[in-house]
Amino acid sequence: MNTNKINISTSLLFLILFLIDFLALLTSLCLAIYLKGEMLYENIEIYIWIIAISLCMFLYEKIYFVRNDFWGDAKRIIKGLILSFLIVFTVLTLTKISGEYSRTLIVSFFIIAVFLVPFFKRIFKRLLFKIVFFQIKVKVLAKARQLETLNNEIKNNWYFGFENNDDTYEMIIISSRNFKTSELEQLIKEHSKDTKDIYVIPYMDHLDFSHASIMDYSNIRLSAIHLENRLLNYKNTLIKYFFEKVLVILIFPFALVLHLFISASIKLNSKGSVIYKQKRLGSNSRKFSCYKYRTMYENQDILEVYLKDNPDEIEHYKKYHKYKNDPRITYIGSFLRNTSLDEFPQFYNILRGDMNLIGPRPYMVEEENSIGQLNKEIILKVKPGITGLWQVSGRNELTFKQRVNLDTWYIQNWSLWMDFVIFLKTIKVVLLKVGAR
Repeated sequence: MNTNKINISTSLLFLILFLIDFLALLTSLCLAIYLKGEMLYENIEIYIWIIAISLCMFLYEKIYFVRNDFWGDAKRIIKGLILSFLIVFTVLTLTKISGEYSRTLIVSFFIIAVFLVPFFKRIFKRLLFKIVFFQIKVKVLAKARQLETLNNEIKNNWYFGFENNDDTYEMIIISSRNFKTSELEQLIKEHSKDTKDIYVIPYMDHLDFSHASIMDYSNIRLSAIHLENRLLNYKNTLIKYFFEKVLVILIFPFALVLHLFISASIKLNSKGSVIYKQKRLGSNSRKFSCYKYRTMYENQDILEVYLKDNPDEIEHYKKYHKYKNDPRITYIGSFLRNTSLDEFPQFYNILRGDMNLIGPRPYMVEEENSIGQLNKEIILKVKPGITGLWQVSGRNELTFKQRVNLDTWYIQNWSLWMDFVIFLKTIKVVLLKVGAR
C-alpha cells in the first residue's frame, strides 16, 4: 500500500473535481446571462462572488472528501446550492449593492446549476475513474449474501471509482452481519494498524442510519442511536402530502392527454372495458377499489388451459405472485405493464385519498396473510403508492419476500429525497422500460 500515491491521487482528484464544479457553475452563469439577454463580458465579473460562495458550500457539504454514489452527490450539490441561494439573497437584502444585480438572473443561475453541476460531475467522473491512478482499491470483509452484494456494487457502480482488490487495498468495508462481536473487534483492530479508511456496515442493515441521531451518554461512555419509523411521524406525513400534491398537479394535464390515447389503444386492441378495478389493501388494512387500465383479455378460460400445459408456472406464481408468461395479457397490455403506464388510472385513487403518488404498492386482499404479521403492522399503517421502491429496484425480477422487505425498508427509512429519487427513476422506467423486467 503506497501512502504517498493515495495522498497525491486524492489531492489531485480534489483539485480536478473542484475545477469541474467551477466550470459547471461558470457555464450556468453564462447561460443565465444569455437567457436574460444581457452582454456577457459586461456582467459576468460582478457575479463571480456568487460562484465562490457556491463552491464554499460544496466544501461545507464535504462533496470532495467522501466518495458517494450519484444520488448522494446530487443531494449534497442541491443542498449546497440552496444554502448558497439563501446566503446570496441575504447579502443582497442587507447591503446597498442589491440594485446592481438582477434577481431574475441569479434565480436562473441557481436553477440551471441544479441540473448542470451533477451532469458535469457525472460525465467527468466517468472519464476520471477509468484511469487506474484515481481508483481506490477496496477489500470487502463480509459473509454469505452480503459479500456478493457489496462486490457487485463496487464492480457495477463506476461512480464510486472503487476497484475490488483483496491483496493491495487502500480502503476496507466490513459488513458486521454474521460476524461474532469478538470476530468483528479483531478484524477492526487488525486492519486499523495499516488502513486509514475502514467502513463498518451495522448488523441492522434494514435501517438507514444516515437519518439517525447519536445520543452520547458520557458518564457511562456509551452512545445510543435514535431511530424512528419515519412515515409514522406526523411532520414527515405532512411534508410528503404537500410534495406529492404539487407533483400530481404538475402531472395531471399530461396524464389526461395520455389517458385519451391509451383508452383508444385498448379499445382497438381487444373487446372489453378500458378500466379494470380490483380490491386492494390500503392504510389500516382498509379495502378499496384500485383502478388500472385493462391489460388482459376478459376470457379467463385461456389461463386454465395454459396452466395445464405449463405446471411450472404454478410454482413461479407461488414465489413471485406473477406468471412468467401470462397468456391473458394483450399486446397493448404487455406494453402498458412493461412501462408501468397501466397504473395511471390510480391518479383517481390519489384524488379520492386512497393512495399516495409514492409508497408501497397496494397488496391484493388474498396476499394479506403472506405479508407476515410484523411486516403487515408496518406496511399497512401507511397509504400505498402508484410507484415505489419495488418498481425501480427490479420489479418482476424480485420475489414476493424481497418486495415486502423493500416496502418495510422504505417506510422505516423514508425521506423526501428518497421520494424524489424514486420519482425520477420511475420516469426512467416508463421511458426506457428499465427495471420493469
